[in-house]
This record gives sequence, structure tokens and C-alpha cells, in this order.
Amino acid sequence: MASTTALKWGAAAVALTWGSAALAQEPPAKAPETVSAVETAAEPAPEPPPPPPPAPTVAEAIAKGKPIFEARLRYETVDQVGIVNKADARTLRTRLGWETGAFHGLKALVEFEDVRRWGPERYNIAVPGVVGGSLNGKTQYPIVNDPKVTELNRAQLSWVVGPALTLVGGRQRILLDDQRFVGNVGWRQDEQTFDGIRADFALGRIKGTYAYISHVNRIFGEAKDWTSDSHLLNVSYSVAEPLKLQGFVYALDFGNSPINSTKTWGAKASGKTWVSLFQVAYNATWAHQSDYRHNTAPFSLDYWGGDVAATFDIWTAKASYEVLDGDGTRGFITPLATTHGFQGWADAFAAVSGNKTFVDGIKDLNLQLVARPRFKMQYLYNFEFLARWHDFDAQRTGAALGHEWDLQATAAVTPTLSVGLKYADFERVTVVAPGTAAPPASRNKFWFTLEYRL
Repeated sequence: MASTTALKWGAAAVALTWGSAALAQEPPAKAPETVSAVETAAEPAPEPPPPPPPAPTVAEAIAKGKPIFEARLRYETVDQVGIVNKADARTLRTRLGWETGAFHGLKALVEFEDVRRWGPERYNIAVPGVVGGSLNGKTQYPIVNDPKVTELNRAQLSWVVGPALTLVGGRQRILLDDQRFVGNVGWRQDEQTFDGIRADFALGRIKGTYAYISHVNRIFGEAKDWTSDSHLLNVSYSVAEPLKLQGFVYALDFGNSPINSTKTWGAKASGKTWVSLFQVAYNATWAHQSDYRHNTAPFSLDYWGGDVAATFDIWTAKASYEVLDGDGTRGFITPLATTHGFQGWADAFAAVSGNKTFVDGIKDLNLQLVARPRFKMQYLYNFEFLARWHDFDAQRTGAALGHEWDLQATAAVTPTLSVGLKYADFERVTVVAPGTAAPPASRNKFWFTLEYRL
């Protein structure tokens, strides 16, 4: 009995010894973690952004501007029925100027223009539709209106008041919409510019331009400029890409050209959308014209115009129809337009100080095809080929007047140099219907142009 009890006490001692050893080998329990004071402190505030750079000084704004340099060399020929000699003109137009950088939203621009003749002067420079209107006396030749001139082409100060308003004052270029009523006549060598003030404004989907014109610097040099007290207003509202609505009023008063003093107001709808694989664009315009400030006898004439164009890949086809009213005494006119782009490049209907018009009015149906192929040659790329056909009728009598083919090919030589060939052939009808004024004489014109723009 005593031995059994001793064994029990011995086993207990051994178990206690092993348990103590095992407990001694376990790692001590971790104390609860505490967050340091450094970690609980707030993140330091970010450094403030650097102050904006100081506004440039006037000298810095001028130095940060950009130069303007353009040169356009042109060869033009005109062969007109009824004039024995063929016109042959070689001219070079250069423009040189500077546009400053912005100074508190203000920018200044100065540009000079020079037109020179290369070779003999075998062409007439004249105001169309004016008896005795020749400026160089070369009436034995057809008209090529590129006179020799050196002048201040633009001198303007523009101010970006804010996102909704920009003001421009001085001698400037004004292009409104498609230049059907107001443009710069950019095809001729001496550009048409305007002295006055202009405000371009925007409010949401509404955009517009108002301009007051005090002087029109026309394409005949300074000899045939117009003094002006005229107002231009064009406002548009973009409903969506397929529909933009416009309204316009052009109240023109020229002190030394009362026959061109008119009031024209009207409306236009335009837009573009996709129809399957074709991008379709359209325009529809109506305008009414009347006498203004009693400069002429009272008259009332309308204009209607519309076109639709479809583009697929490299091809664009376009159909246009324009109607300019005539009352047998005078026709609808657009004194400030870039008229070369309308009623044919032959400019057969140029009359009354350069307007394209006809006393019996004009109906012009024209079809156009443009191709922009993707091929490149070693020194030519960005090709464009255009062909257009016009059919002209008198609006008042419905009599046929003639038809015209216009052809053009252009390409880029470098990013700053382009080349172009252009041809126009107007053929008047051989028999004029009784009661209709005689249409203009048949003629054809050819141009070669090489143009550099910095």
C-alpha cells in the first residue's frame, strides 16, 4: 500500500516537471497593440499650387506672335466671243504680316498685300456692267480683274471678352456662312476686306455675328472702293446636327454706289446626317431684297436656293438649284458676296459692279461630282478632282440662256505648297426667245495656280 502511494506521488511529480518545461518554451502572450501618437496625427496639408505665371507684357505678347506670309502665282487666260484678242495674265500676289500673341485677351494683326504683273499687260481691268469702267484702258482684251496694287490689307485689334463674346475692330476679313451674301472674294488676287467693327457672340446653341461697315476695300485696288454705312447681322440656332436654323439681315448703304445699296433679309435651314453608308448634307435658303434709304427706285425681288450632297468614301455628288429674281429692269444682287463661287466660274453673268445677276433673273440648275483619291505621287498628294455642269434659264420669261462646264484639279506639293488647274466654259444659246434680254457672250477661261502659305 505504501509502495503504491509512492508511485502515484512520483508520477505526479514527473508530470508537473514536463508541464513546466513545455510552458517555459511557449512564447509569451503579446501585449495589446497600441497606435502610436505619430500615426494618429493628421496628414499634413498639401502644398498650395504655385502662383500663375505673370501676364505677358506688351513686348512679350508681340514677340510670341506668329508671322503671316503667303505667295500665289497665277496664270490666267480668257477667250471671249466678240473680243478679238485673248486675255493673258501672269500675276503674283504676296502677303506679309504679323499677328501678336494675347495680352489680356487682346490681339493685334497687321498684314500688307502686293499684286504684281509678270510680263505684258494683255488684259482689261474693269468694273463689270459700267460703261467706261476700264481702269487700264485695255478694252481690246477680255477682263481679268487683278490690278497691280500695294496696300494695307488688314489692320485689326481683336478682344476676347469671354467665351460668349469676341470683338474685332479695324480693317478685317469677314466671311459669313457660305459667302453667298458676304465674303472676301478670295479667288481674285486683291482680297476684299472691310473697315468696321464686328461682334461674334454665342449663348448656348445660339451663335451670331453683327458688323458695322464704314468702308469696303474692293478687288480693284483703291480706285473703286465703296464708302459705307452698312449693317450686317447673321444669327443661327443649332437644334442638332441634322438641323441648324439661321436668320440674317444685310442693310447696305454705299455713298458712292447707290445702285448697290439694298436691304436683304432671309432665313436658312441646313444640316447633315447619315443615311446608311452615305453622309447627306443639305441647305435651303430664302431671301427678300428691296431698295434701301431711297438710293434707288423702289423694287422687290426674291432669292431661292437649295442643295443636297451625298458623300460615300472618296466620292461626293451634289445637286443645287438657285433662283435669282429679275423684273426686266434689274435683278437680285449680292454686292458683298464671293460671287465667283456661284453661277459658274466663267463669271459670264458678272454685271453691275461685279454682281452676278441678270435683268430677267436667273434659274441655275447645277450638278457636281468631287473625287478625293487616296493615291500619292512622289511630289503630289491630297488630290481633289471636281466637275460641275450648269444650266441657265431666265427666271422672268423661262427662256434658255446657256450652259457651262467647270473643271478643277488640285493637289498638295508640301504641307505649305499647293498646285491647281481650273477650267470654265460658258456657251450661250444661239437663239434668244422673244421678250428675253440677250444673255452674256460665250467664253472660256483657264487658270494655273501655285500657292504657298506659311
